[in-house]
Amino acid sequence: MYSHDTMGLGHMRRNLLIAGALASSSMDAAILLVTGSRHANAFTAPRGVDLVTLPALHKDAKGRYGAGALPLSLKDLVTLRASTIRAALKAFDPDLFIVDNVPRGALEELVPTLDDLKARGRARCVLGLRDILDEPMVVRSEWDEADNEAALRAYYSAVWVYGDRNVYDIAREYDFGADVCSRMTYTGYLDQRVRLDMAQAPQAARVEWPPGRQILCTVGGGQDGGSVAEAFAAAEMPAGANGIVLTGPFMPGRTREHVRQLARKNERLFLLDFVPEAALLMHRADRVVTMGGYNTMSEVLSFGKSALVVPRVTPRREQLIRAEHLQRLGLVDVLHPQHLTPEAISNWLSQERPAPPVTAVDLGGLSRVPVLAQELLNAHDLEAAASVH
Repeated sequence: MYSHDTMGLGHMRRNLLIAGALASSSMDAAILLVTGSRHANAFTAPRGVDLVTLPALHKDAKGRYGAGALPLSLKDLVTLRASTIRAALKAFDPDLFIVDNVPRGALEELVPTLDDLKARGRARCVLGLRDILDEPMVVRSEWDEADNEAALRAYYSAVWVYGDRNVYDIAREYDFGADVCSRMTYTGYLDQRVRLDMAQAPQAARVEWPPGRQILCTVGGGQDGGSVAEAFAAAEMPAGANGIVLTGPFMPGRTREHVRQLARKNERLFLLDFVPEAALLMHRADRVVTMGGYNTMSEVLSFGKSALVVPRVTPRREQLIRAEHLQRLGLVDVLHPQHLTPEAISNWLSQERPAPPVTAVDLGGLSRVPVLAQELLNAHDLEAAASVH
């Protein structure tokens, strides 16, 4: 598996969850996850899964790439990452290669590896996409510029969409060609409740709170969620409720300190920088104030939580689109960041909101992915046998 991970924790967390489902299935798969996240080792890898961590890329607020920690030019860093990926896959020699989000990899770093795999003829390649990528015009422009559909024709056997077509039909919205649509399967969202089984006892012990209702504010990795955390920390909690702010490891220090100061003034407000498994907090929460990332929204749906979503709107509008579509289905409430204030959050918290039913969307992705993987491998075996005869 490959997850380029230039911003936040979402891609890596999603792919670890998928890896765990494959490793624990009847396939009994051994999985190597190549990730660009320096924080990958902060999470417990599922049994049968190991990691190769690439030197980090950085993406700025406008979506432009640069080198991360190493003092290298962007060209030299991409060369280093590409050669690392190529060497890892040559040694591992996979039957199946699942690529996250970008058909040629970040800055086309996967092309040498994809050419190797194609020449070897052993591995089937799959592109995995989250439910929503961005506004249709933006996605169409980016895919045309990168010639992604040509990459799919050249290298990939399948496209798996980790979402529910009834929530968002990316084939229609993005006007993908027949070649893409013929390879595409909607797996359903990934049921996040399995994260509770993956969480270990020491992690669970870290999220014990005083009795009473728990209201969770979570902002993903935290790099652009400071305004949501600050507004929540300054909001008025309902009687008998505790507020928990999970800032994420990437929140700027000055913003985190401001949230910490607000927490010191409120004995019913608790602050956490990072926990290895945030689903433990989501599971216990009565209500949730959050941004609109894929994993968090999947958790809200999986645990059936009443949620107020304050989505990111730049540089991509993916979170806003996801939140608005779920709002139309009556599954979440949405507060545009332009209207974000402590008073707006206080007002939402003061009103009772019904939690959505867990059955509101298709959550079968983790059970379907191993079946789809096995079908690909079986088809490959049949083709190989036919070619011999």
